[in-house]
Amino acid sequence: MDNNTPPTPVVKKTRIKKSIPIVQEEVIEVEAIEIPEETITFKRSHFYSVLVVLAFAVGVLVGYVAWGRGATVTVTTPAVAQQPSGQVAAAAPTTPPQFRRYDIPIDGYPSLGPEDAKLVIVEFSDFQCPFCRKFHDETYQALLDAYPGQIRFVYRNLPLTSIHPNAMPAAIASLCANDQNAYWDFYDKLFSNETLDEATYIKYAADLGLNVDTFTACLSSGSHDAVIKADMDFSLNLGVQSTPTFFVNGLAVVGAQPLANFQQIIDKELAGEIP
Repeated sequence: MDNNTPPTPVVKKTRIKKSIPIVQEEVIEVEAIEIPEETITFKRSHFYSVLVVLAFAVGVLVGYVAWGRGATVTVTTPAVAQQPSGQVAAAAPTTPPQFRRYDIPIDGYPSLGPEDAKLVIVEFSDFQCPFCRKFHDETYQALLDAYPGQIRFVYRNLPLTSIHPNAMPAAIASLCANDQNAYWDFYDKLFSNETLDEATYIKYAADLGLNVDTFTACLSSGSHDAVIKADMDFSLNLGVQSTPTFFVNGLAVVGAQPLANFQQIIDKELAGEIP
């Protein structure tokens, strides 16, 4: 057969008595795929049926991909709810976030704010740590302003002496200022400048109107060494691995987090959503 010649309709003739008109059934042969020695023939009705089935299958597949098997809500733990060991305090994606409270003593440590405040935030920090300075510059005051009268802020020392040689002397200087009831003003000054040396500490003491002779003698007296060492031992035994690390009513928040991240956990705490 010439491939350029259109297929000739096949006519099936049926002879019936009583001169009934001949009924003709048209069958169209379609050469869909050329296979040696064979020709595949489809009826038009079969072809349309296959198209319908394929369209239905594609529709089901698209719906499955777009919507999944059903509506599922995934609850994730905020980035701020992180254990000091570096493990995020979260279970499986479909399990509600798990929070752990740590018992952090605060009596006898420098604190700012009402003693009966709803929120107690303890900071373990290092005056030479750039991320601690970042928190002080960007978040510290904004956090206090966002919850006026509701926060008692407590500072505990964790000088990372292996990488910050001036952190320990700065911690001692801050406690010497605390002896003269000027801790938080001195705290602000230490974080306001990267220069940390004895001359700078003495200048800060003079600027704040402290007794400079008493302050200077305190710097070399060793009177606060044991307190700072106890802070370091406590935090390391607790599992704190970096500065700054915070505890909001005992809930760990690691790193120089922005205000919004603190608010996520604080708002849940104030709403009673955390057991």
